Amino acid sequence: MSDPSILTIILNYQTPDMTLKSAEAAMREMAGLRGEIVIVDNGSGDGSFERLTDQAKARGWTGSGRLRVVASCRNGGFGAGMNFGMQAGLSDGSRADFVYLLNSDAWPEPDAIRILRDFLIDHPKAGMAGSYVKGEDGEPHRTAFRFPSAAGEFEMSARTGVFSRLFAKSIVPIPIPKVDTRIDWTAGASLMLRSDMLDQIGGFDETFFLYYEETDLCRRAAQAGWETWYIPSSEVVHVGSASTGMKEWGRTPPYWLDSRLYYFSKNHGAIYAGLATVSRLSGTLIYDLRRLVQGKPQADADYFLRDLTAHACRNLFRRPDIATQATSMKTAPVTEDRK
Repeated sequence: MSDPSILTIILNYQTPDMTLKSAEAAMREMAGLRGEIVIVDNGSGDGSFERLTDQAKARGWTGSGRLRVVASCRNGGFGAGMNFGMQAGLSDGSRADFVYLLNSDAWPEPDAIRILRDFLIDHPKAGMAGSYVKGEDGEPHRTAFRFPSAAGEFEMSARTGVFSRLFAKSIVPIPIPKVDTRIDWTAGASLMLRSDMLDQIGGFDETFFLYYEETDLCRRAAQAGWETWYIPSSEVVHVGSASTGMKEWGRTPPYWLDSRLYYFSKNHGAIYAGLATVSRLSGTLIYDLRRLVQGKPQADADYFLRDLTAHACRNLFRRPDIATQATSMKTAPVTEDRK
């Protein structure tokens, strides 16, 4: 594989100016690499597609044949939007060797894309490679993880040292690696995928409207024998939560609860999904008691315990995929960024 091609996909939802900044950085980093960039407007309905198209033309990007702007007719979520971009392929109809996913609020630093490409070339068992992600202030974002588990759900919600030590091997976020490291899963803010892997396992499961879709994809890849790697020398600046407003959630949105339930049910079965929910509820109760006794700060969205309990009860006897499909399209129309 002497000169493999890369299809870079940037997903836009009502953030055209930020998407243009991301595309500008991607255009710079794709120079000298064979491939193209496709911006997918994920059913924004606010004039984003027209603005992106006009600006891409005015800046000479579309005339170069290196960038296209395409429109999805529906906002099916992050996975659906990325799948739409993958299906668009290269402009000549050929299949790219690698697919690079870039958030609309992220911009790669020098050589970030090339480093991921070269790693996948040199490591044929690697199906995915993700970047070191940092904020505009230079602070690192945690994007290297273990797969979720019932024990991890308890540890995460209890937020108590004794339990964190007891369940150390189940803590989902791992310490940020300093060297190339094989991990369970990584975030999709800057993620390169091998097309041979996608041919084998398929793209994103579109039942996930938002959240857990990368986790599921990495798990399916691992089950098929592919590896996921974290590459710290590939650096990307990421604003974070630009379109979802996650940091300002007043209540936990139904699509997050749906995706969480679907992930555990799909990958571990209904009984384990119930156990994971009980673990999360138990840990949350422990932390709430610490808040009451020790004055600990609030860590979850308002009414999280009530919302998680109600969601679990409503979906106890329902197929999780049907529950997710029924609610996700009725909630916040966000797609491209969660972290």
